[in-house]
Amino acid sequence: MLEEARMRTRILQDRMRGEGIDLAIFTDESSIAYLAGFWGYLSVEFGRPTFLLVRPDEEPTVVTPLMEHEMVSKMTWVENVRSWEDAGANRWENVLRQAIGKVPPALWVETETVPAIVRNFLDEEYRGVPLKNISRLLGEMRIVKSAAEIEVMKQAGQIAGAMMAAAHGALEVGAPEYEAALAVIAAGTRKAAGFLTAKGWEAFVSPLIHNLQIMQSGAETSMVHRRTSTKLLERGDPVYFCFCNMAQFKQYKLGFDRIFFVKEASAEAIKVQQAAIDAQQAALRAIRAGVTAESVAFAADEAYAAAGYATSYRTGRSIGVAFLEAPELKAGDKTVLQPGMTFAVDGGISLDGRLGGRIGDSIVVTETGFEYLTEYPREILYA
Repeated sequence: MLEEARMRTRILQDRMRGEGIDLAIFTDESSIAYLAGFWGYLSVEFGRPTFLLVRPDEEPTVVTPLMEHEMVSKMTWVENVRSWEDAGANRWENVLRQAIGKVPPALWVETETVPAIVRNFLDEEYRGVPLKNISRLLGEMRIVKSAAEIEVMKQAGQIAGAMMAAAHGALEVGAPEYEAALAVIAAGTRKAAGFLTAKGWEAFVSPLIHNLQIMQSGAETSMVHRRTSTKLLERGDPVYFCFCNMAQFKQYKLGFDRIFFVKEASAEAIKVQQAAIDAQQAALRAIRAGVTAESVAFAADEAYAAAGYATSYRTGRSIGVAFLEAPELKAGDKTVLQPGMTFAVDGGISLDGRLGGRIGDSIVVTETGFEYLTEYPREILYA
């Protein structure tokens, strides 16, 4: 993965040269992972930003907290790694200022994600220097995944499948929701560990599946993103699992959702869930190279309408090292799909305060259709 990250940076530098961009400063964890091959475990949420500075004709520079310097140096292919300290002459503002050096005509940053403390510093320190958005240039590179990226995402899909099987197996009348969440974490971690070694770069990749489990049961399945609780499962409950913030491996994120029914299901719950499944399948049948992103969403909308429902959800989102990339499967996105694009494709219905229908899978676009990255039965499921 490090050699591929180096190659991506070279491609970016060529593009920067072609567009006359002197300096790009990356602060988003997914972008830094994509280009430099590493990610931190503290980063800006602790007020400790990490930066990747890329110029078209020089080797890139990483600026990172001193406490992460050793780990970062072992994870990245970038040789120029500078550290900063919380206080004194080597505060991050001073080290970043030195790394920038001569003031360029413009500073190119990811304007949508640059942290407020960094944006405030740049606005004050480089007053009069325009801040321009580098996101388009990098985003265009990330739209189509390489064979190596798709292989990692397939491994993430196997991890997600193990998580879903564990979730399914943990459901029983009287069991608390959190027990199923614990089973998910254990199964995913063990599966991820099987893809890793304790050597080189992989030694710094943790197999641990984490983040708060998106899970709800009963009438609360209409809430979509509620977290697991101490609620006890009841006979007839629908139970919804969403792994969109947990199904990830080596920084590559997938979308993956299923609903299970505890022993039995009401006729209305089955109708709603089947409509979500049918809408997802309609969207998937529409996917192939050469069609527009919005046409996939329109196919799902027709299925919802045929079942008597309407939805305001997008049908899917591009996935990769970030949770949300471009394009999106929704009305207004006229991007033409290409082989190697990867998406989370969803079916979803909410009847507020009553129940919801959900299903989601991750796929990679091919010339004639798509290939699943996630696998679990796509039907009415009982526990």
